[in-house]
Amino acid sequence: MKFTRFTQGFILSSVVATTALYATNGDTLMGVGIKTRGMGGAGIALSQGAESALVNPALITEVEGKEISFGATVFMPSIDTTLPTPGGMVEKSSKADLSLIPSVSLAQKLTEHIYIGTGMWGTAGMGVDFKNNPSHMNMRTQLQLMQFAVPVAYKAGGLSLAVAPVVQYGSLDISYTNFLAPGAPQVGAGVSDDFGYGVDLGLVYDFGNGFKVGAVYKSQIEMVYAGQLTDSAGAMGIALPDGDHLDQPAEYGVGLSYSSGGHTFAVDYKRIAWSDAAGYKVFGWEDQDVFAVGYQYAQDNWAIRLGYNHGSSPIKVNANPAINMFNLLGFPATAEDHYAVGASYAFSEDLTLDLALVYSPESKTSFSLAPMIPAPITNTHSELSASFQLTYQF
Repeated sequence: MKFTRFTQGFILSSVVATTALYATNGDTLMGVGIKTRGMGGAGIALSQGAESALVNPALITEVEGKEISFGATVFMPSIDTTLPTPGGMVEKSSKADLSLIPSVSLAQKLTEHIYIGTGMWGTAGMGVDFKNNPSHMNMRTQLQLMQFAVPVAYKAGGLSLAVAPVVQYGSLDISYTNFLAPGAPQVGAGVSDDFGYGVDLGLVYDFGNGFKVGAVYKSQIEMVYAGQLTDSAGAMGIALPDGDHLDQPAEYGVGLSYSSGGHTFAVDYKRIAWSDAAGYKVFGWEDQDVFAVGYQYAQDNWAIRLGYNHGSSPIKVNANPAINMFNLLGFPATAEDHYAVGASYAFSEDLTLDLALVYSPESKTSFSLAPMIPAPITNTHSELSASFQLTYQF
């Protein structure tokens, strides 16, 4: 689906303020919502107010009255890639090292049993920028995803059920020059964008003794970026049975939380079905198991949070060297372990400031390029992000 330059620019400026979005579990954010990020992404069974709408829409049933949150995450990935060239091994750093990811969440209680919300969230993406580096094919990639959702939830006793229709906007831009074909023109179709539609389903049950369980399902969202994959991957000889489809994969997960006094513990498991998503399955992405553990201590008008998240990299070495090149040079979704810390401070009964800091330590991944090139490609990847949010209750 094509849009005017004005519409395209308006949406993109709402998603990011700088060069490229980068993510953590594959191309998806480790956690949507600043309090959730401070707990390592754990939150399927733990309500953090309006911001939980995209984690599990059933959790908005813990909002009393109305609540609105405005947040942003400053993402700082560090991507270094070493490639074999005729002159030897060359290491370069991606210039896509700073991004701003916004979020807006609103939820309110309509009746004793009915709750509704809405919001806009930067949810996923990835990218590198090796422009002006011929040794690295002048590779530049930029995938950006934003979701709009309207969760509607029903609560009766300890049971909460919810459905959230989702509209996703995405844009994709891939360009490079092939150093294996000197004199070949720049490959790239320019920015392509599309809208896709899906649905999130959520459930939470509160046992009333501090224990809660939750479950969530997110449907696959069909996305087509005209000319992008057929132009760029096709030029490297990669077969594309799905054409320019790059669908956002389905997810499902379960969670458990326990609260006692000021202490809260949360544990989540979710599975991201990359291998069933058109586009990703062509590039050999495997389904991803993600585990998150979080702790929160709240007292009076403040709270502190700790979290850990692990999701093994969905990209694996492939028999096709061109796919290995594309994955590690253009879309190195190799971050696995994440450590988080967060805090909140309430200035009044109505206004709260939430903060989170997430660090993913350096990981190194090497894939074979034989027989295309005898030596392997190696990617070194680490991430740091800082998030802040203002929450107002009225």
